[in-house]
Amino acid sequence: MADTAASRSMPSGNRNKGVALALGVLAVGMVGLAFAAVPLYQMFCSVTGYGGTTQVAEANPKGVIAREMTVRFDSNVDKTLPWTVKPASPITDKIGTVDTVTYVATNNSDKPITGQAIFNVAPDLAGVYFNKIECFCFTEQTLQPGETVEMPIVFFVDPDLADDRDLATVKDITLSYTFYASDSEGS
Repeated sequence: MADTAASRSMPSGNRNKGVALALGVLAVGMVGLAFAAVPLYQMFCSVTGYGGTTQVAEANPKGVIAREMTVRFDSNVDKTLPWTVKPASPITDKIGTVDTVTYVATNNSDKPITGQAIFNVAPDLAGVYFNKIECFCFTEQTLQPGETVEMPIVFFVDPDLADDRDLATVKDITLSYTFYASDSEGS
């Protein structure tokens, strides 16, 4: 092994401490990035509509255009959640129209159960144009034994969709929810 000036000037114990410190800082940094990855990804998706992430709005300031769009609704329930969820019926309306639809959820168990929903829009590119004014997503819902609740969604499709050449032939958008037991349920 070659004897270098640096290795002669630093005692072996100090080199090991320096390497250990550098690796410790690297490990802490990687853990920090792992925790920051989810919120950063969610922020990126909400800004760009990437992955079918929808937008949040208070109203539709752009008006209604003549082009019609059918919005279909889907629901999936994780096997750990003893609920039945019936999605809303499809709706066809002019782009820009503010519509309200309702999902219906029933707790099929004999105890109170808390659940949540995550959503996705297909095609993915349409997510940036799908605006929710009111939605139950990301809000924990506690249903009592046998209870049935209506969960409304108020939304509109942004008229700017008509200017997106990649969506020129799209006539249908699907809003899909996956329901799962809340972490507070201990599942």
